[in-house]
Amino acid sequence: MTVSTSLNSPATLRTRIAVIDVMRGLVMLIMLFDHVRETVFLHHQVGDPMDAAHVDPALFFTRLAAHVCAPMFVFLTGLSAWLYAHPVAGPRSASGFLFKRGLLLVVLELVFVNFAWMGTFTPAILYLQVIWVIGLAMMALAVLHKLPLKVLVVLGVAIIAGQHLFTWLHAEEGSLGYYLLTVLLQRGYLVADGAMKIKVSYPLLPWIGVIVLGYAAGPLYARGVSAEGRRRLLLALGGGSLLLLAVLRGFNLYGETLPWVAGDTALRTAMSVLNFTKYPPSLDFLLFTLGLGLLGMAWLESVDNWFTRACATFGGAPMFYYLLHLYLLLAIGITLTAVLGANYGTRYGVEHIWQVWLIALALMPVLYFPCRAFANYKRTSKQAWVRYF
Repeated sequence: MTVSTSLNSPATLRTRIAVIDVMRGLVMLIMLFDHVRETVFLHHQVGDPMDAAHVDPALFFTRLAAHVCAPMFVFLTGLSAWLYAHPVAGPRSASGFLFKRGLLLVVLELVFVNFAWMGTFTPAILYLQVIWVIGLAMMALAVLHKLPLKVLVVLGVAIIAGQHLFTWLHAEEGSLGYYLLTVLLQRGYLVADGAMKIKVSYPLLPWIGVIVLGYAAGPLYARGVSAEGRRRLLLALGGGSLLLLAVLRGFNLYGETLPWVAGDTALRTAMSVLNFTKYPPSLDFLLFTLGLGLLGMAWLESVDNWFTRACATFGGAPMFYYLLHLYLLLAIGITLTAVLGANYGTRYGVEHIWQVWLIALALMPVLYFPCRAFANYKRTSKQAWVRYF
């Protein structure tokens, strides 16, 4: 990747922002493997944390790789919000944009995303998942981003690291405290009975910590920061996160509710060590995923090839890609069941995890061309609504 000698040149501006799109696109492609798994391999369920002693290693590491996706996507959402608030023309308030886009994401989750997963507008269970939590986190950031950056760093770290101090909290079902805990910290049902149950899959509070830290990392991508200086800082932050994880997890000190145990083999032991809680994301989970993500962003500073350019295309149209790939998978699942029959309950499923990988790889070029067309339209269109996708 060629870096201009002028830090304020248009070429440098494109380069530093392109790295963000590349990283976003990369995690979106990794996510595709996990969502294909949930479409045609759901008969092999994985829990949270996973059963490291018994789950097939190939399935375990497929799921583990997907753990990076949500944290980095939320982190990059915060980082992008900082860039929105600090354009070339000078600082501007991001409150309105963040609140409206966050509200849009909540609506998309409730209507279009749930339909894509369940195939009906009236599912038995309405799941509040990652798009919902990103929307709420953006709405929180609409208020919090006005705080000084140092305060945001302290706040983000305090939320992520301090969440485990409140695991003892409990409240009577149906009380205000129960609903607050369910939304913020403890995965569970907001509505447990009736024609449609409502379940919070992604408790909000830790994700507010992640999006706040992403916003606080925005100055790393300011026009006056050199690519090499940014790369060194990213390496230090990513390496430091993984080093802290090694200490906390290695000695089972803090940051994860499930201690690791020695397995029958070295591989099973390693799987136990890497088996983190995602719902809500534990401190160790976030040290692992964000640490790897920051190292990946440092690496991408010096990489420019056909694959990274393809990732940037996907990353330039994230919500369009997300909705498109979910509806494509819905159509594939319905078609396979109709043509080949339901061999696992009410749906068709493949026999081996390598078939999941193959399907995901085959879908990438199918998704690429619509995403490229929309990304080009987004860059040239003056329509306000396209900014939200």
